[in-house]
Amino acid sequence: MNTISLSESACRQPLTWGQRRRRASFSNNLHAADAPPLQFYLQNTLHSDMSYETGGEPLTDPLDFSRFAQRLLTANPGLEQELGSDSPWTREAMLGYLESQPTDSEPLLHAALRKLRQRVVLRLLARDLLGKADLGEVCHTTTALAEVAIRFALAWLAPRMQAQFGVPATANGESQQLIVVGMGKLGGGELNVSSDIDLIFVYPEEGDTLAASAGPDHAGHSLSNHEFFTRLGRRLIAALSEPTPEGQVFRVDMRLRPWGDSGPLAVSFDALEQYLVSQGREWERYAWIKARALTGGGPDSQAADARGDRNWSSPLGAIVRPFVYRKYLDFGAFAAMRELHAQIRAEVVRRELADHIKLGPGGIREIEFIAQAFQLIRGGRDADLQARPTLKVLALLAERRLLPPEAAAELAAAYVFLRNLEHRLQYLDDAQTHTLPHDESDRARVAGAMGFASWDAFAAALDAHREHVSLQFGQVFSTQETPRHALASLWEGELGDEAEQRLQALGFRSPEDIAGRLRAIRASARYADLPATSRSRFDQLVPRLIELSAARANPDQTLERCLTLIETISRRAAYLALLNEHAHALEKLAELVSASSWASEYLNRHPIVLDELLDARVLAAEPDWNEFCSTLRRQMIDIADDPGRQMDLLREAHHAQSFRLLAQDLAGQLTVERLADHLSDLADCMLQVTLELCWKQVRSPHREFPGFAVIGYGKLGGKELGYASDLDIIFLFDDPHEAAPENYARLAQRVIHWLTVRTGSGVLFETDLRLRPDGSAGLMVSSVEAFRSYQRESAWVWEHQALTRARYCAGDATVGALFEETRREILRAPRDDARLREEVLSMRQKMLEGHPNKSELFDLKHDRGGMVDIEFVVQYLVLAHSNRHAELTANDGNIALLKVAADLGLVPRALSEAVRDAYRDYRRRQHVLRLNGARFARVPHADVAASIEATLALWRGVFGEA
Repeated sequence: MNTISLSESACRQPLTWGQRRRRASFSNNLHAADAPPLQFYLQNTLHSDMSYETGGEPLTDPLDFSRFAQRLLTANPGLEQELGSDSPWTREAMLGYLESQPTDSEPLLHAALRKLRQRVVLRLLARDLLGKADLGEVCHTTTALAEVAIRFALAWLAPRMQAQFGVPATANGESQQLIVVGMGKLGGGELNVSSDIDLIFVYPEEGDTLAASAGPDHAGHSLSNHEFFTRLGRRLIAALSEPTPEGQVFRVDMRLRPWGDSGPLAVSFDALEQYLVSQGREWERYAWIKARALTGGGPDSQAADARGDRNWSSPLGAIVRPFVYRKYLDFGAFAAMRELHAQIRAEVVRRELADHIKLGPGGIREIEFIAQAFQLIRGGRDADLQARPTLKVLALLAERRLLPPEAAAELAAAYVFLRNLEHRLQYLDDAQTHTLPHDESDRARVAGAMGFASWDAFAAALDAHREHVSLQFGQVFSTQETPRHALASLWEGELGDEAEQRLQALGFRSPEDIAGRLRAIRASARYADLPATSRSRFDQLVPRLIELSAARANPDQTLERCLTLIETISRRAAYLALLNEHAHALEKLAELVSASSWASEYLNRHPIVLDELLDARVLAAEPDWNEFCSTLRRQMIDIADDPGRQMDLLREAHHAQSFRLLAQDLAGQLTVERLADHLSDLADCMLQVTLELCWKQVRSPHREFPGFAVIGYGKLGGKELGYASDLDIIFLFDDPHEAAPENYARLAQRVIHWLTVRTGSGVLFETDLRLRPDGSAGLMVSSVEAFRSYQRESAWVWEHQALTRARYCAGDATVGALFEETRREILRAPRDDARLREEVLSMRQKMLEGHPNKSELFDLKHDRGGMVDIEFVVQYLVLAHSNRHAELTANDGNIALLKVAADLGLVPRALSEAVRDAYRDYRRRQHVLRLNGARFARVPHADVAASIEATLALWRGVFGEA
């Protein structure tokens, strides 16, 4: 038995069954303990310094394994030095080799490219088989070979064609270059050693070559740009793939170009865009995921190389990106990918390709499909998921919990194993093969090269990997056919008059109304006009919603709310696909809308948050506001050139996080106070990010960071925000620069616009600025000094009352501290108690008159003995006693301040406790009523009689009147 260190041969060695069990245990532990990113996990399972027994001897001579290498060395013994190299081929070394070769003619160019390929592949297979290179080096080196060959050949061919026909140019005389787009594994930096390369040739604009720029022997001989680049492309293909005595560099496949084999070899940007918009198919979106400009795309695409970086900022990217990545969550990609996979599976069966490790069950393609399905679905909203390399995407899916970390690790391990096996199959004869050998001697070679003592041991490990891949594929794509639902006849109208009896038996209170509602939907123009795919999904959803609603305590209301929602979303196929693809999401939907009519209305207004139903762990997770803000900032950077999209994304992020809190609220995980804290923290974050974005748009900013702050009043200031609360805010600045007042006024206007303008994703917040100095007549932005002067000299008592519930929310913390200093100063100022009492009572009477209640119910907020009475008592106590008791100036909320007042002996402790409990109860009742659509927060007097009495007793004790 030989022991091999994983650090020496990490990416190619299989895991023993014992290690597989340990890895599964480790991954489960990671999952339970909020697992770290997949890269860390792979490092600890595939790249550790642990050792294990492989059961086989390591290869000592790659010639024992590769007939291709034997033939190559027989023909050219001088290549033997490549077998012992301790360093990989670099791009610079490849280019240097080509530049050292004679390339005075096209045949010599072809020969130089092929000789380079021989050297690179020979050294690479030796390093790989001897355990000196991992999968990353193999793929990176092969990709680099392709890119260097393409660029060198094009740099040789293009000037010679230009000398003959002139420089291709636009109508304005701007020169043009051929852009070679690498697709598939070449684009992703994952090329295998005997692979075809998938290319597409594009150029920016139509036009003609400038005949005057041709050589003296060809002056006047002009071509259209299309013809020029078509000829250039043909010569490039020949340089790479035409067989010569030295072989080929790479076989070239051009079938992914627009219109395939029947289309032109090279197309302009306009033609490409027209094709993708009008005729691009779902499988082509999948194909373009890894697309990367290898030439002519500017320094951005050149520098990306094989790292898999995004380079969508180019004009080509601007055409391709909207085709590949939708702005919304595109769950229809699951079905499209499933159909494409079914076609491949059928071809595998027809051609008996079960031993095909790429296309067969549990093969490389299934892993790629899993990764790319999530990219198609979410890449438009999460730019990081536009990464090209498969392993990098799997890591991102694990980090974002889109795949369980253990599942992503299984897929990554299988991918590494299968890609290494792919290379060993191709090293045998330099053939583009993915089929396991049937010859016994070749089987022994492959097993040994994979580190196994026998074919049977190797096959067992291979089967285990493929089983894991197939299992994950089935779970992601739900490959089992769904049988017809038992309640489908209710929706499809087959039961006739019996439908009402069936609905009644299911527990519906008004079966006639429900049956009529179902018939009305089915007969509606909206349903009839749905595309066939959407109608099919709609038909599958309704019976399941009937079943789920029947299981709730309020089945009629639940089903009505569910039906209203799917009618709302029916024209967005992605949402129907989401609910169809994920049974647990549909169940959670029924649970939420059953619990709250407000939740149902929220989903109807913002269906984009349906995505939040997919992961129960994310839905129930405690918010991390620092991470939330950081993530939001990173997303804004990715779309920095699109303010409209930034505004939409701000709204979408706010809706999503609000919905998570709503789900936790309805599940009983949050108290009303804790919920209000979270909603206030969320608002602070949105204000901060909005402020940062808006400052970047102010013309001629006079400093890098504004000396500007947002101050919250009312519910925001007191951290008692609700789901749909307005924001009472003012803007302050502290900055002596002469441009400050004008710039900060512009900044404030822009912030308000960003918060309140209605986009396709709705409104972020409604705002109220009337609490600023001088109210609606005052300046939108005040300096801290002007604010202090106003509060000292001109403010009304009610404005000082409002100041008791004010706080710094966003912007410059130094300005926030100056505001807090001013606030405490104003609150601690000595006051005439009699006059203060009179002003507070007068304001309370005005508020009472402004909210008349003619019902027989008790208004929890506005009636005497309700929440406003408690708030006025607290505000009075703060203003009357803060000059002697600084602790009363803390903005800790009414409940906490009542305790402080009791501790100070300002109110009886027992009464303070009773009123604190009353305030909690009022807020809880108000919250429940609003969640169920109540316009007014009103209840029978008897339900809150004790709370009313306690509040009125406190009022009498403080103010001496009823």
